[in-house]
Amino acid sequence: MTLKQLEAFYWAATCSTFAMAAERVHLSVSSLSKRIVELEISLGQPLFDRSGHRAALTDAGTRLLPQARALLQQAEHLRQDIGQAKGLGGPCRIGVGELTALTWLPRLVNAIHEAHPKLELSIQVDIGEALAERLDRGELDVAVIAGQSSRSGLLCTPITHATFTWCAKPDVAARLTAMDAAALQAHPLVTLPPGSGVTHLLDEWLRQIGAQARRRLICNHWGAIVGLLVHSGGIGLLPVGWAAALCGRGILAELDSPVALGALDYALHSRRDDLRPLVQALRDITAHVADFTVTSSVF
Repeated sequence: MTLKQLEAFYWAATCSTFAMAAERVHLSVSSLSKRIVELEISLGQPLFDRSGHRAALTDAGTRLLPQARALLQQAEHLRQDIGQAKGLGGPCRIGVGELTALTWLPRLVNAIHEAHPKLELSIQVDIGEALAERLDRGELDVAVIAGQSSRSGLLCTPITHATFTWCAKPDVAARLTAMDAAALQAHPLVTLPPGSGVTHLLDEWLRQIGAQARRRLICNHWGAIVGLLVHSGGIGLLPVGWAAALCGRGILAELDSPVALGALDYALHSRRDDLRPLVQALRDITAHVADFTVTSSVF
C-alpha cells in the first residue's frame, strides 16, 4: 500500500467521475484505475463496485475513505513541517462569481502565489448555484459564493459582504427626486436574472417600499449592466466601489433612496469532508483579501 494508491482512491471516491479524479492527480484514467486495482489487491478486497453504470464504493471502500483522508492529511502536514519547499503544491481550483472576478480576484491570485508559489491555479467564473454543484462533485477545491448553501455536504465560512447603491446616467438622475416607486414607473429596472444574490436584495427593497418595477431589463453580466445603465436610460444598483468610480468620472450619478439596500454576505464554500491543509490555507487567504469596494481597471 502506498500514499499514491491512497491518493488515487481518495479522489476517485470523492469526485463525480474517474476522469475528474485522474485530472486532479495528473494521471490518465487508466493509470488511476491501475493504482486503485493495486490497492485493492494489497487489501484483498474490492473498494469499488464496477457492475453499474457508475462505480460505487463497496462497504470496504466506505470504511477506508475516512482513514485514507486522515493519512493523506498527515502526510501533507509532515511535508509542510519537515520539507524545505515553500508552501503547498499541486492543482488548486477556485470558483468565483462575476462580481468577485471583477473586483478582488487579482488580489486573491497574487496572495496565493506569494504564499504558495508551487500551486497550479485554475479559476472558474460562474453563477453561485453552478459553482456549488461543481464543488459538490469534487471539481473545485473551494468557491466564493453569495449567501449560505442549502447543500448539506458543503461548509460555508463567512468572509465579507458587498454593498450596493442605485445609479442612473446623469440626465436621468437629474429628473428624479429619489429612487422610489415613481422612478420605477418612469424608467426600466436594469437587473441580474432572478435567483442571483443581488435580486434577493432587490426583492426585499421593493417589498419595503411597496412597489413593483413596471419594466425590467434583465442581463446576466455586470459589465453589460453598466453599459445598459449608461446608454439605455434605465436605473439599477451597482457595487459601491464601481458606483463611486463611475460617478466620479461623470458617467453615472447616484440616486438617493428612502430605504437603504441591504448588504450581500459572501462565504467561502468547501466540501465539509475536505480537511486538507490546502482548504484551510485558501480560507485564511481569502478572508484576508476579500474586498468588494476595490474597483477593476475595466471601470
